[in-house]
Amino acid sequence: MSAAGTSPFSLRSSAFVHGAPIPSRHTCDGADRSPPLAWSGVPPATKSFVLICDDPDAPGKTWVHWVLYELPGNLTQLAEGVPKTETLDDPAGALQGVNDSRRVGYGGPCPPPGGPHRYFFKLYALDAALGLGARATKAQVEQAMRGHVVAEAPLMGTYERRR
Repeated sequence: MSAAGTSPFSLRSSAFVHGAPIPSRHTCDGADRSPPLAWSGVPPATKSFVLICDDPDAPGKTWVHWVLYELPGNLTQLAEGVPKTETLDDPAGALQGVNDSRRVGYGGPCPPPGGPHRYFFKLYALDAALGLGARATKAQVEQAMRGHVVAEAPLMGTYERRR
């Protein structure tokens, strides 16, 4: 429950709204650039953030597209096209993990032809830094986050390949 006059923790993108299609420039059919993201209503206890993007509609298992962690607690946005490197200079100290394509950084939607898939960008506010090195997996990050999640803000977009 939020205090009077404060907004709930929320995640948004200027590229798409919750529940709407993700533009192709942010997918494997386009430039495969991460979308711009911004958040507000950050809980006061926040020391760091984790961002995970995954597709629960992938055949066989939930497919992990992006694992980004050790984001500074005073950060309120990510620009489009976060570099696909293990460590980031902006924001300083942020680290990227390995996605299910076995690559570091953002790997955009790339579902098999058929119906649309849902892509969940989940931003977690944490009361501590994780202390992990670069190239962590989603499972390793989730294990390290246990007991430290102060709030979670989801943003869901869809994508359907027509080829």
